[in-house]
Formats: sequence, structure tokens, C-alpha cells
Amino acid sequence: MTALPFPTPVSVELAKAVNSLPESGGWAYEPKFDGHRLVVLVRGGGGNGGEGGVGLQARSGRTVTGAFPDLAAAAERLPPGTVLDGEVVVWRDGRIDFGAVQQRANGTRARAAALARSLPASYAAFDLLAEGGADCRGLSYEERRERLVRLLGPLGPPLQAVPMTTDREQALIWYETLPATGVEGLVAKRLDSVYRGGARAWLKLRHSDTRDAVVVGFTGSRGRPRALVVVLPGDGSPVVSSPLAPGVRVEAGRVLPEPVGVGVATALGIGEVSYSALPGEPVVVVEVLQRSSERHGVVGVVRVR
Repeated sequence: MTALPFPTPVSVELAKAVNSLPESGGWAYEPKFDGHRLVVLVRGGGGNGGEGGVGLQARSGRTVTGAFPDLAAAAERLPPGTVLDGEVVVWRDGRIDFGAVQQRANGTRARAAALARSLPASYAAFDLLAEGGADCRGLSYEERRERLVRLLGPLGPPLQAVPMTTDREQALIWYETLPATGVEGLVAKRLDSVYRGGARAWLKLRHSDTRDAVVVGFTGSRGRPRALVVVLPGDGSPVVSSPLAPGVRVEAGRVLPEPVGVGVATALGIGEVSYSALPGEPVVVVEVLQRSSERHGVVGVVRVR
């Protein structure tokens, strides 16, 4: 069995929001997919998710191997000692469907195989953290990218490297044209930069201040909820919205299904709060405005989709 060169769970590198792309040279630009952040770990030998084999990790550090058996099976083709960073997405009708990704992430082990058939996942890899059991995080982005493309090129879907360009004009064309496919913006990375887990060294330029989020619960009554508990693209951690405006409260009360239990989420300035948890289906999607780049920044619900 090939050991990984660093402990798990893996701390991933993050991005800070900007209003424009850098104008100097030495940058790489990638589309920012609207999915769930996912680290793929291939130890080699053993069964999926155990001490050996393939493990899938969410940004929060949770193990989510059981929710994505199709990606775990595909990752078995990777050499032992490989660690990838990327985004899991689901394509429907030619665009990325974040609600479908969340449905996959929330699926029980009993339903995981059926969901994999009806909502097959794709993995958009954007970094190589380890190769052949060797730590690659200290290498430049440029070299990590070359190795990533060389590694994934022969495999094909559902494991693919995200598109990348060093041409700022080409990146701006992507920025204007790709939102129709569910791509929410661009990420810029220095070509000479190392991978710094936990740091916000990358830059992200979103096409809009608003984003789609999946509702996983609510506080207050179902008919007139005080706040919604949502999962934002890129992570599976639930966050509590700011208090709902009266119109949105009525809108939400019309579509929220009966809760199935109680969960705990983080509310800015309050800490952990209990909420009424919703079932994985039907999926309720809302448009939100996130007024901070931090994971637990203020999230305001603009409208119900």
C-alpha cells in the first residue's frame, strides 16, 4: 500500500473575492464551477474509504466516499499515492445543476447507486497535491498543472482537469460566455505559487453577487420561517441565513416540505443553532447574496427559485 505524504483530512487552499482580474503577467485563469469542493485520495490497496483504496473528502473534512460511488470507482484508475483537489458537479440539460449535486451529497448509502445512475457526477480537478506518494504542494502551480494534465489526460470522463489559460483576454471571454452553462466566474492563480492549505491566496471573480444555494432546513415555523439553513456551492457545511424579508418568508413557506429531524448549523454572531432539517428530496433552491467571502459570512436570501 502506498502511503500519503501528509495527514488527512487535507486542508484546502481558498480564494478571496476580487472585482477584476489582475492585469500583470504570470497568472493562470480557470473557470469556477458551481459544485462541491472534493479532495480525492488514492492510497492503493484495500477497500474504498478505508485505510487503503479511494477516499473522497469534502472541504469541511468530512468523508463523503459513500455518496459518490461512481467517482470513487473512477478514481481507482489513478496511481496509488495520488491526491487531487477539485469540484464535483452534475450536468443536466447542458449546464451544471447545483441542486442535483446537493441531492447526490445528501443521498443515503442505500440510494447512492441509484442516484449515481440518474444523476452521474463529474469531477473537475484543478490541482495535484500528491503524485506517487510524493508531496507536490511545494511545487509551482505551473508544474503541478503540467503533472495534473499528464495524469488525467489518458483517463477521460468523469475525471478531467478544468480548462486553464494564461491569456487574460481569453479568460475574459470565458467570464462573459460560460455563465450560461452554470459556471459562476473565474479563479486566478499565480503560475509560480505553491499550494497553501487554509490560505486565501487565490483570487475569484464571480459573475454575480448572487448565487444559488440549496435549502437544507429552517428556523421558526415551516409556514413562516424566520431564517433558512442553506448549503452554498463549494462546500457541504450548512449556514443560517439572515432573517428573511416578509415576502421571502411567505414564498418559502409555500414550498418547504415537512422536516424530518433536527440539525445544527452556524449563525454569524450567534454560533451554533438548532434547525428543522429537510429531507434530501424535493430539493428547494434559493438565490442568495453572500456579503462576505468567508464560509460563515452573512447570507441573505433574495428569492426562492
